This record gives sequence, C-alpha cells and structure tokens, in this order.
Amino acid sequence: MKLYDYYRSSAAFRVRIALNIKGLEVDQESVHLRHKDQRSEAYLAVNPQGLVPALVDDDGAVVTQSLAIIEYLDETRPDTPRLLPDGAGGRARVRALSDAIACDIHPLNNLRVLRHIGEAFDVDEATRNDAWYKHWIAEGMSGFEGMLAGHSETGEFCHGDRPTMADCCLVPQIYNAERFGCDMSGYPTAMRINATCLALDAFQKALPEVQPDAEA
Repeated sequence: MKLYDYYRSSAAFRVRIALNIKGLEVDQESVHLRHKDQRSEAYLAVNPQGLVPALVDDDGAVVTQSLAIIEYLDETRPDTPRLLPDGAGGRARVRALSDAIACDIHPLNNLRVLRHIGEAFDVDEATRNDAWYKHWIAEGMSGFEGMLAGHSETGEFCHGDRPTMADCCLVPQIYNAERFGCDMSGYPTAMRINATCLALDAFQKALPEVQPDAEA
C-alpha cells in the first residue's frame, strides 16, 4: 500500500494512527501542502480533490477521505484490530463522534480555509487565530465533550476500552488545537482520553514530528 501523506495534515494523521493500530505498513509519499504539491497534475490524477490523504491499495484501488480510508481498512483487513464496534448502535456512535470532528470542527480550521481567510479578508495571523480558529475549537470541542462526558459507552477511550476511529480523530484535533494555543481545560474527558491514547505506540508513531517529511 501507498499513503499520500503530509506530516501536518490532521486527516492524514488520523489514517497513520489507524494503520499503526492495525499493524499495517505503507509506503509514505509526501504531498507538501504549503508548496502546493496537491495541485500538481500528477497528484490530481490520484485524487482530483487535491487533498490528503489518499491510499492506494496493493490491487491499485484508490481510496480518499480519511474516514472512508479507515472504514475501508476495517472492511478489507478484518483480521486486524477493528476500529468500529460490532453492534449497529456502537458503530453509529463512533461514526457520530468521528464526524463531529472530521466534518464539523476540522473543515473550519484546516490550512486552505485559514489561508483564504487571511488573503481574502486581509486578516493578520494573530487575529485570524484568536477570532476564528479558537472560536470554532471552543464551539466544537464543547459539544464533543458533552457527547463523551457521562455517556455509558465512554470508557478508557471515546467508545469502550479500546481505540476506535473516534480516537483516531480526537488526537490529531487536540494536537492542532494545542499547537494554536487553545485553552483545552474545559474538556476534561476528551483530554483524559487523549492522554490515554498518547501512551500507546500506535499514536506516538503517528505524530507529525516523527514523520519522514517533518520540518523543524
């Protein structure tokens, strides 16, 4: 398998965690987003959206979108640790938690959105980060904390006592929020789960700073 990756992409970070949990090895090919490699003709032939990650399986199948990739890995490698529960209710909850981050929080704060806000509205970086980024982190993480706190299915991890797709989404989101200086003290359940995840090699090996294309 080949993973088109970028060390700072939180969507790619999710997939790296999932691959590590499942014990699957891939060839990583960096697509440098700040250098706009994602707009190259060669990469657009792989993923017409010009986004990372993209996974190319051994049979040539191309899968894009991080959550679709994780579910694809679960379905095609059922003999590896599963990232969605068996029951319909549990699967729905894990998907809802994952979507709360991947569809509601992350899209408002990813690189291309932040770049456009700065360029189109002549907003300096400090104002953009305080008035936009931190606002949407607080809005999204408050709801996410409410989905976790006191729920009978919340365990050591977001759902139960083993990592799921929801944890693959949570850790990159908190990593980025902390990188931008967000106050995370209001989300004790999420932060407890984050610490539990980061104690595992699968999460440590997926961290941006240890990727082959990491920059200082």
